[in-house]
Amino acid sequence: MSILSRYIAAAWLRLLALCLGSFVAVYLVLDMMEKIPRFLRAGGAPGDILAFFICKLPEMIGQTAPFSILMATLLTLGLLSRNSEIIAMRSCGISLPRIALPMLALGLAASLLLLVNAELVVPKSYERMEYIERVAIRKQGIHAVFKRNNIWFRSHDMILQAQMFDPPSKTLKGVVIWTLDSSMNPLSRIDAEEARFRDNRWVLVHAQQRDFSQAAGYPTKTAETMEVAINLKIDDLRVLDNNADNLSFRKLSEYADNLRRGGYQAYRYLTMMHAKLSAPFSAFVMVILGIPFALRNSRSGGIALGIGASIAIGFAYFVANAILLSYGRGGVLPPLVAAWGANFIFVLGGIWLSMTVKN
Repeated sequence: MSILSRYIAAAWLRLLALCLGSFVAVYLVLDMMEKIPRFLRAGGAPGDILAFFICKLPEMIGQTAPFSILMATLLTLGLLSRNSEIIAMRSCGISLPRIALPMLALGLAASLLLLVNAELVVPKSYERMEYIERVAIRKQGIHAVFKRNNIWFRSHDMILQAQMFDPPSKTLKGVVIWTLDSSMNPLSRIDAEEARFRDNRWVLVHAQQRDFSQAAGYPTKTAETMEVAINLKIDDLRVLDNNADNLSFRKLSEYADNLRRGGYQAYRYLTMMHAKLSAPFSAFVMVILGIPFALRNSRSGGIALGIGASIAIGFAYFVANAILLSYGRGGVLPPLVAAWGANFIFVLGGIWLSMTVKN
């Protein structure tokens, strides 16, 4: 790496650290002001409250990083232009793409790090954060994150209904399983007192099976235990609506596949799944958009212009992204288009701005 690249990269990283630290600090203070009084009223210990906010830091960083990167890009180029360093570089024959290259490379690296954070770090930290809030602070018990009663699940030609799920023992109570043909006619019915999840399969206890496929009568078979081949996992019984945004790509993919196999629409979770990949790359999009916007302005703009422009651009991006994601969750747009649409539109905007920058 040349001296010039190191100089620009160091300036960009310093401003990124300042912006990211400031936004995370503001986010953290506001969140603490909201949650700490409620946690104290619930009898939470100071150590548990502190651990809760530490576990929330990866989520805060992931949410504030794209806006911080946009502001760091605009401020870096604004300061270089204000100090006539851009003019000095251009007078030495250095092209604008060469000046922007270090920031583009760092923006791409930041997007990859945010992808790792979203896929590997945030799901685990969020799970730990939820456990601390529900069990250690609110004393609710781990079962609070699971669907507890009136459970329905479809897998291929089977429909399962259970009255209750007990998370500690991984047991369904009051189980009824219907087997259907291609015309949705019942072929058999199994009634069981409970179904236990053991060695990645469900075992029915005190089961009674009725066969409806015979020409006459309904032969009945009873068994103390009976294995059933139904594609139901423990994670499928979790209440996903409140925390699906913090699940990994793999978990969302598995859940969406189970819904589709069961005959249900999975637009919401498919959109979230694709957004898990597209959201980290919004940081790279912010760099592509911020560089030509900063270079188009004169050196008199300074810091105030950089802050104002970053707020306007960031607001426009996140509004457009939220609208497209809502269309994807509702099935109006394909999930892939909804998740990546804002990135594509704003990258095209950045390329157009770059083509209008005067050499």
